[in-house]
Amino acid sequence: MDDNRIQLFQDKKIRTAWDEDEQEWYFSIVDVIDVLTESGNPRRYWSDLKRKLKSEGSQLYEKIVQLKMKAADGKHYSTDVASTEQLLRIIQSIPSPKAEPLKMWLASVGRERFEETIDPEQAIERALTTYLKKGYTREWINQRLQAIQVRKELADEWDNRGVRQGVEYAILTDEITKAWSGMSTRQYKRLKGLKKENLRDNMSTLELVLNMLAEATTTELSKSQEPQTFDENQSVARSGGEVAGGARRDIEKRTGKPVITGKNAVDFSRLLGEVIEGTNGEEDDGPKPE
Repeated sequence: MDDNRIQLFQDKKIRTAWDEDEQEWYFSIVDVIDVLTESGNPRRYWSDLKRKLKSEGSQLYEKIVQLKMKAADGKHYSTDVASTEQLLRIIQSIPSPKAEPLKMWLASVGRERFEETIDPEQAIERALTTYLKKGYTREWINQRLQAIQVRKELADEWDNRGVRQGVEYAILTDEITKAWSGMSTRQYKRLKGLKKENLRDNMSTLELVLNMLAEATTTELSKSQEPQTFDENQSVARSGGEVAGGARRDIEKRTGKPVITGKNAVDFSRLLGEVIEGTNGEEDDGPKPE
C-alpha cells in the first residue's frame, strides 16, 4: 500500500490508500459513513451495520481488511477499509440522499487515478486546486508544486543509493534542514507551532525556495559523488544544505531581516485576508503576491 491521501467529497475528508499491485483504491469506511449519515458516532453506526449485514448472511464483512491510517490526533490506527466495489455494497445498505452523489464521486476518484497514471500533469492540477481551496496564493502554490518535484528527484536519487525510506530518509532530511536553516526539523516545526502538520506547507515562499535549493543541490552532489554508504550520504546531505545555508546568510546580511519565520499557514492566510480587505474601494485586480 502506498499513496495514502485525503480525498475530499463535498468538503468532507475521506481517508484513502492506493494499492499499486491491485490498482485499487481503499476507503476508510467510517469516513464514508460520516459523510452519508452525518452521524455523531460513525464508528458505532458501522459497528451496528456490520452486525446487521452478518445477520442477513452477507459475506461482505469477512472480506473487509484493515489498514493503518492517520487519525485526527496525528497518530496512525488500524482502520476498516473497503474497495470501491465493497463500498458500493455498503452504501446500498445506508439510506441517504447523498448515496447517488457519492457513487458518482467514487467513480470519478477511480477515473482520476487512471488519468494521472497516463498524464501526471493532471495530478499537479488537482494539487493546485486543493491548495487554492485552502487559501494559499498562486505564487506560493507554484513554489510548493516545484518543491514537490525537487523532493521526488531527491527521493529517487536516495533510492538509487540504497537509502531506506522511513528512518534513514528522516535522518538525511534532518541533516539538510540543519545545514541550511540552523535548526533540526523538530526545532523548526516547534518554532512554527506545528505538531504533525507538514513543515513545507507552513513555509514562506523564501523558505520554500531555500529548502528547494538545499535538496536540489544534494541531489546533484549525490549524482556526482556517488556515495556508497549511509555515512557518505549524510555527508552529501550536509553539503547540499550548507550551500543553501550560505545563501540564507547572504540574504539576511543584505536585507537585515531573518529568513526563517515563526509564521505558519494560518498566519499566511490571515495576512492574505488583510491585504484583500485593505484593497476595498480600489480597483480589484485579484490577490497580490506577499
